[in-house]
Amino acid sequence: MAGNMITLNNGVQVPQTGFGVFQVPPDETQAAVERAIEIGYRHIDTAAAYNNEAGVGAAVRASGLRREELFVTTKLRNGEHGYESALAAYDETLGRLGLGYADLYLVHWPNPAADLYVDSWRALERIYTEGRVRAIGVSNFLPEHLDRLAKESEVVPAVNQIELHPSYQQRELVELCRERSIAVEAYSPLGQGGDLDHPVLASIAEAHQVSPAQVVLRWHLQLGHIVIPKSVTPERIRANFELGGFALTDEEVASVSALERGNRLGNDPRTFAISQIR
Repeated sequence: MAGNMITLNNGVQVPQTGFGVFQVPPDETQAAVERAIEIGYRHIDTAAAYNNEAGVGAAVRASGLRREELFVTTKLRNGEHGYESALAAYDETLGRLGLGYADLYLVHWPNPAADLYVDSWRALERIYTEGRVRAIGVSNFLPEHLDRLAKESEVVPAVNQIELHPSYQQRELVELCRERSIAVEAYSPLGQGGDLDHPVLASIAEAHQVSPAQVVLRWHLQLGHIVIPKSVTPERIRANFELGGFALTDEEVASVSALERGNRLGNDPRTFAISQIR
C-alpha cells in the first residue's frame, strides 16, 4: 500500500491518508474513487449513511488491484443500532460493496438517545472474532461513550473517527484515545475549507511552496492522525495526497495547533440521533 502507514492496536496497518466520499453523489462515487486510486490512494472511507457504498465497491473491483492492496472503511447507520440489527446491517453493507469483507467497520455515531451503542459494539465484536472484518472501531465517540465500552465490552476500538481540524482539535478526547491505543482519524480535516484562510497557514504555505490545505494535512500527519480529505476535483484529490515532499518544523506545528477556537462544524455526538435512513 502506498504512503505512510499507521499500525492499529490489533496489528492491522492502515494507510494514513485516505479518500473520503461523504456527500459524494452515488452516481459520481465510482469515478471519483477510481481517480483517487489512480493517483495512489489505497484507503477509501465510506458509510451506509452516505448511500454510495456500491460505487466504492465498483471502483475497487474495477481498479485491477488485488483486494488486499486496498483498505476500505465503512460504518453502521444510527437506524440500525442494536445487536441483531447491526449483524444484519453488516451483511447488507457487504452486499452493496461486493467485496467480501470490509477492512474497518465503525459504529458511525453513539446515538445515546437510543442507548444501543453497546449492543451494536458487541455485534461488531462478533463480526471481528469471526474474522469477517479486519478491524472494528467507532466514530464520534466522546470520553463517556468510550468509558462505557471499556466497562461493558471486550475489544478496544481500533479507531475513533472524529471531527478534527486546526480550529477544533478535541485535545482531551485525542489524549484519551492515545492512552488507550485507539488511533485517531480526522474527518473534515481541513475544517470544510473554513480553516484555510488564516494568515498563519498562508505564511507557512508560502515558506514551503505548497497550499494551505497541504500544510494542514501535513500537520495532521505529523501529529499521527489518519486523515480522510474529500474532494471530487482531480487537482485537489492529487494535492491532498502529495504530502511527502516537505515537513513542518516543530514551531510550524505549534503555530497550526494554536489556531484552536472550539469551532465545531458537525453534529454534537451527545445529541445527534437522526436515523440516517437511505
